[in-house]
Amino acid sequence: MPVDHEFGGQHTELKLSIVEGYLNAYTLALRTYFKHLWYIDAFAGTGSRTVRTERRGATLVETPVPEVIEKRRGSAQIALDVNPAFDFIVFIEKNRNYAAALHDLAAKYLQRRIFVAEEDANSALKSLVANNSWLDKRAVVFLDPYGMEVEWTTLQALAGTEAIDVWFLFPLAGLFRQATRKLTDIDDHKRTALTRMFGSDSWETELYPSGAPDMFGDLPERRRELDPRGLERYVQRRLSEIFAAVLDPLALPIDRGPQMFSLFLCISNKSPEAIGLARRIGNYLLDPKRHLIIRPPTQ
Repeated sequence: MPVDHEFGGQHTELKLSIVEGYLNAYTLALRTYFKHLWYIDAFAGTGSRTVRTERRGATLVETPVPEVIEKRRGSAQIALDVNPAFDFIVFIEKNRNYAAALHDLAAKYLQRRIFVAEEDANSALKSLVANNSWLDKRAVVFLDPYGMEVEWTTLQALAGTEAIDVWFLFPLAGLFRQATRKLTDIDDHKRTALTRMFGSDSWETELYPSGAPDMFGDLPERRRELDPRGLERYVQRRLSEIFAAVLDPLALPIDRGPQMFSLFLCISNKSPEAIGLARRIGNYLLDPKRHLIIRPPTQ
């Protein structure tokens, strides 16, 4: 029985088109130099997604639009369609039903090397990194978590290979919710989640600096002053501590507020040539000017 994976909007189409553009350019550029090119999708879903367009009634200037339900390609199917093709593709998906759909998808490509891992993404990625030599391999990892699942230790493992480019759809709205305005409002659950995400509790002093005492010697309440864009810059700085280069992210959704995500490209290879190539491709794809929607003026 087919599994419906219904999600997405304009920002989903955009992030997938950007990743697809990078994957096609990546295999084309590196095919001559490396025998083993891998693609790893850490939150792979089902391979397809159901998109529902709501019905709209007629207006004075518009005809009615019926409800439309259609299947579109997800990141897993997009990776399979890349040309030149990847030598090895890994789909990681903890959801049992989604993983079953990925097994069905892989069965349609028996001539391809495809592995479906039904387990936690952090554990699977760290195991994959530890159990392989990366001297003769290059890979792209796509991190599109359902929430704040990605651990700092996982990012460190990926960066340590010096062979993997990481596309990371960072859940900026999740960080904004967890890192409440006042430090005293952060409970143990939020504190654990933030420490897991950033690898230590240094975020407490970095996001909630201590002020100078007042004339009575009392310290002011520690508050987060950074807005979403400030938090995005903080995340980029932290990622840059472990990756060789981190490109300026694309804020998503691009057509409306508030910002929910930041799409990062993180490069682990320290070679200037590798960084230069990834920058040229990535900066072009992430340029917000390419994705602006021009709307007609209202009457």
